[in-house]
Amino acid sequence: MLMCNPPHPGEILRELCLEPLGISVTAAASGLDVSRKTLSSILNGRAGISPEMAVRLSIAFETSSESWLNQQSQYDLWQAEQRRDSLQVSRLSAA
Repeated sequence: MLMCNPPHPGEILRELCLEPLGISVTAAASGLDVSRKTLSSILNGRAGISPEMAVRLSIAFETSSESWLNQQSQYDLWQAEQRRDSLQVSRLSAA
């Protein structure tokens, strides 16, 4: 079952991981060994969580990498479902 308009994982990362701990974007990027630009893109919803980033986040915050990828997958699927009616797809059947 799809969640109703799930938040981008970057929003979760910011609100549930960085802000409560008082960690800046610069410090978090350094701790994750990624550029500030890369992390900022995720936090602002312009980039998604890759499998490698999911592993980095799981190590940094003692979470599961699967949870980060699941959040990204739910977000991406919900976004795609919003465009369902505009897709030019025909139903396929046996000849």
